[in-house]
This record gives sequence, structure tokens and C-alpha cells, in this order.
Amino acid sequence: MYQLGDTLRAMSWFLYLIECRDGSLYTGITTDVERRYAQHLSGKGARYTRAHPPRQLLGAIACADRSSASRAEYALKQCKPTEKRRWLTQQIRATKKRPAKTPAIKKAIKKATSPT
Repeated sequence: MYQLGDTLRAMSWFLYLIECRDGSLYTGITTDVERRYAQHLSGKGARYTRAHPPRQLLGAIACADRSSASRAEYALKQCKPTEKRRWLTQQIRATKKRPAKTPAIKKAIKKATSPT
């Protein structure tokens, strides 16, 4: 049986990608992908998905913690839609713990995490 502290330590963060009805993509992070997607579908999610209703959840990738999920989200949001789809496909196919990254995402992550 888990205690509250154990539950918090065991909690995973996810980076998810939603395709909207107009073909646009929405990227977000959450600890519960099913709950968050249901919020987007019901119109109680992000402002963007209220204006661009979701068509389907394309996928979700587990991250080590909120910080790494936020950095990955930022890097992914800097990419073009085709690069986002390619990255997600690579992530789903990858069986290694370290996620595969497209060159554009590698560059964006390096830029976002480098000291100025």
C-alpha cells in the first residue's frame, strides 16, 4: 500500500500531443493523460483546445519529472508540425529509456538549457 509521500514520488509526468479538428497540433504536460484529454474534449481544458477542439490524442511520452516534461514541451513547441509528428513516431517506436530526438528538437533543447 502506498502512503501519500510514496504516491507523489511515484507520480510520472507526461508530454502529450493532440491533433485538433482543424489539423493543428496541441502540446501539453500532465500527470494523468486520460483525465487531461477528457478535459480538453469537454471544453474545460486549455484555451487553445476550446477554440480548436481535439480530434484525437496522438500520443504521450513519460518524462522523469515536471522539469524535464516542461523542457521537452518547450523544445517540441519550437518545432514545425511535421517535426513534431516525426518526433512522436520515433518516441513511440523507441524501446530505449533515452528518447530519440530529431535534430531540430536536439538543437531546441540545447538552446533552451544552455546558460546565457
